[in-house]
Amino acid sequence: MSEASEPAIARVLIVEDDPMMQLGLEQSLSNQPDIEVVGRADDGYLAVEEATKLKPDIIVMDIGLPRMDGIAATAKIKEALPQVRIVMLTSHTTENEVIAALSAGADAYCVKGTTVERLLAAIDAAREGASYLDPLVARQVMDHLKTPTNAADAAAVGLLSQREIEVLKLMVEGRSNPEIAQALYLSPNTVKTHVRGIMNKLAVDDRVQAAVVALRSGLV
Repeated sequence: MSEASEPAIARVLIVEDDPMMQLGLEQSLSNQPDIEVVGRADDGYLAVEEATKLKPDIIVMDIGLPRMDGIAATAKIKEALPQVRIVMLTSHTTENEVIAALSAGADAYCVKGTTVERLLAAIDAAREGASYLDPLVARQVMDHLKTPTNAADAAAVGLLSQREIEVLKLMVEGRSNPEIAQALYLSPNTVKTHVRGIMNKLAVDDRVQAAVVALRSGLV
């Protein structure tokens, strides 16, 4: 009888110019059995150099960096290494900064001060090829992307069950699967099944696209 395979180890590069924040991140992430911190950088130029040298799976990236900011560094890294997943972890929350980071190729956006659980949820989403938005910035991003009500999107949303609609509304708020499970008194596996069903019915690839369809349909 074969043993269950061990979860793949995610190799993480931390890009943060605050030494205490960098140390705290390294300690928090190193405590996770499926994460290995393989490098650190404290400015944008070094981030690009280290990413090119180490080829990590995930980069946790600040925006306010010396010499080259995190948005410019993200764009350069994504151009050279499109397979690398980038999680922004920053205190910058203006609409322009959030949209610019996502446009540069960031896969997830977390606000500093968030819980370790939310950061790990963002990293997990990025690892799976999905997107993650901190609830503090999700609404402004959705508002930016919102367009007049679309009949096709409304028809797609009409295929969802009542429970799936409840889950989708929380996804629009930027809630993670564990947070949705807690809010709706469901198990995380049940929420995961609902999220998969929503994406299939809406014909989208990730949570951000699902939220955009919800907005364009007039659901929220």
